[in-house]
Amino acid sequence: MNDQDRQRNAAWQAAHQWKERARQARPRQGMSGPRLVLTWLMFGVLMIVGTILGLFFLLIGWAMLPFLRHRMKKRMEQMRAQQAEDIGGGYYHRDTQYRESRSSGGRLEEHEVLEGEYREKK
Repeated sequence: MNDQDRQRNAAWQAAHQWKERARQARPRQGMSGPRLVLTWLMFGVLMIVGTILGLFFLLIGWAMLPFLRHRMKKRMEQMRAQQAEDIGGGYYHRDTQYRESRSSGGRLEEHEVLEGEYREKK
């Protein structure tokens, strides 16, 4: 394509105009020295502030771990106690039943034997 054909082509003219507008909109020179230094300083300050905030929240999390562990431990104890109560009627109930069966005849019936106590049949 020669130069005259290009000037008559509408797409070529639109592309050429777009290229000129883009060249005019782009700044001719880079950032000035003080503005560049100020930008880097602001970036550095933001990085330092972010690091300090991150460390602060990390320390708060570490400080809260013992309290959280204690609370979770209590919750697990409650769940275990609830489960044991659901299974066997609770420690108090079993202990009193064991004492009553011992004092009533000295001989345990089969349904009164607690877990872990075994008798041999002779």
